[in-house]
Amino acid sequence: QVQLVESGGGLVQAGGSLRLSCAASGSMFSINTMGWYRQAPGKQRELVATITRSGSITYADSVSGRFAIPRDNAKNGVYLQMGNLKPEDTAVYVCNCNAALRGKWGVEDYWGQGTQVTVSS
Repeated sequence: QVQLVESGGGLVQAGGSLRLSCAASGSMFSINTMGWYRQAPGKQRELVATITRSGSITYADSVSGRFAIPRDNAKNGVYLQMGNLKPEDTAVYVCNCNAALRGKWGVEDYWGQGTQVTVSS
């Protein structure tokens, strides 16, 4: 299986910046897509940003222009660089990895434990 470990969450004032990290580890695997999702209390989970194996990136409209999702292929990692944070960005941010495992057919989605981001006014 693939294990995802996130870090970098915390409390920040509106207008500030924060950088989240996610590292994938485990058995031999090939990553198709990695990305970040978030869920605020009482709201549905929403996609924040994703990056494919080929480098194609998508952002949610609400974060476009403020967030970036660089990757570190050597570490099987992905980051979420967040700038100009707003109170509405407050949520639990979860790392996602879509990957194929050696010796198995098909692909599976793996999820991290989540990290809390709180933006104060």
